[in-house]
Amino acid sequence: MEQVRKLPIGIQSFEILRTQGYLYVDKTAMVYQLASSYIPYFLSRPRRFGKSLLTSTFKAYFEGRKDLFEDLAISELETKWEQYPVLLLDLNAETFDSIESLKDILSRNLKIWENLYGVDEDRQSLSGRFEGVIRRAYEKTGKRVVVLIDEYDKPMLSAILDKELSNQFRILLKAFFGVLKSSGQYLRFLFLTGVTKFAQVSVFSDLNHLVDISVEDPFATLCGITKSEMLQYFTPELKNLADKHKISFNEAVSTISQRYNGYHFTSNSEGVFNPFSVLNALKFSNFREYWFQTGTPTYLVNLLKESDYDLRLLVDGIEVQPSDFVEYRMDINNPIPMIFQSGYLTIVGYDSKYNMYTLGFPNEEVRYGFMNFLMPYYTAVNNGTGSFHIAKFCKELEAGETDDFMERLKIFFANIPYELNNNNEKHYQAVFYVIFTLMGQYIDTEVRSAKGRADAVVKTKECIYVFEFKLNGTAEEAIRQIDDKGYLIPYQSDGRKLIKVGVELSKEERNIYRYLIN
Repeated sequence: MEQVRKLPIGIQSFEILRTQGYLYVDKTAMVYQLASSYIPYFLSRPRRFGKSLLTSTFKAYFEGRKDLFEDLAISELETKWEQYPVLLLDLNAETFDSIESLKDILSRNLKIWENLYGVDEDRQSLSGRFEGVIRRAYEKTGKRVVVLIDEYDKPMLSAILDKELSNQFRILLKAFFGVLKSSGQYLRFLFLTGVTKFAQVSVFSDLNHLVDISVEDPFATLCGITKSEMLQYFTPELKNLADKHKISFNEAVSTISQRYNGYHFTSNSEGVFNPFSVLNALKFSNFREYWFQTGTPTYLVNLLKESDYDLRLLVDGIEVQPSDFVEYRMDINNPIPMIFQSGYLTIVGYDSKYNMYTLGFPNEEVRYGFMNFLMPYYTAVNNGTGSFHIAKFCKELEAGETDDFMERLKIFFANIPYELNNNNEKHYQAVFYVIFTLMGQYIDTEVRSAKGRADAVVKTKECIYVFEFKLNGTAEEAIRQIDDKGYLIPYQSDGRKLIKVGVELSKEERNIYRYLIN
């Protein structure tokens, strides 16, 4: 029986990964490039992208753990392997529901460091104690101090819509992180990670010497797995995946790329896979929504609930300036920076002449997962029931049962609670966008992205359906628009049967009133 190799799913300790026989995608050449400088860095990446493992790798390097880096790229680069005092603060494991919770975790870490480097009884504040620990660590060891802060923004994200608590966190973090600039003479290396770059938090105003490498080409693949790395390290698992699904090796690579690849953190960088999803897919030989199933972060759910942003605009990508998505400024009417930095959007295009970026979904897992996530906000169904409806919709169109499809759509609308249906065109369009985009999981479906195209086009083995919906018009007008605008022209040489569906919506009935099928 073939031995199952150990994939590092959820492993955040570099020491455990290296001593317990887990596979490791070697990023240590970039680790050395960063660590060999005295520059303070910040890196923003989505959840489950390996930020904590990276921070742990820096910790092992600066503790001089040469044994853990044997046979890795860094072993050919480093010759000294010096040991430094390392202060690692991980804010990811705490639930920050009060100012006391933040004070408690900071105090607990300070006590651990004070046990190592001594206590200054004259310093009572958290920031004062932190400054004292850094200075005493330097004086006691004779070595400059390494400070690693993982998920610095967790408290702010936890209170994203609570202005009072958010302000309390901001004031406390301003003082605490401000120490890192005033203590610069004692620091050998400073590295912070987070999901979001908060423009208002003083870590980026007071610490204006931090170098943000989040959108810089040399380090775009520091977290995540590139396609070349996947082929280099995981070929046996890819072969198992292909065998299980009875497809070729190249088909397995193509499918797993469509599902989980496509994250671009700069305009010119190589795409990277979501490491959590691709490692799970390789371990279990299945194409599931592993990253999305871990749950959409509460802070993003709350932000989207409060936002008036038309989320349908995300379906085919949006064009923005760098300032529109690099920093988050606590604006609930513009959730794009948070959606981007949380990993639900990525860079899919760049216009160098006008310095404009196009943001879009990175891959199928995120596209369909996000649509499933949106469904309860526009309809009455939960994700499980919604998936059932979507599958039924697809089967009916594949079987040529257009009337059954339309009747099911009417039932779907009839079950939307009154408070969810605001009875305007935007709501109806949103529902259709969600439904037809989700249908794309199973059959070839296009949703309108620009003028001159039908609202939706669905392609099955035998037929091509062209849909047009009218809230302030008749079904006949919808059919006429399909003809007048030439929506069928691109498909006339296809050979499949072309079917026009004109749909008339009723404000009074809050549903589909009439439809015509030609």
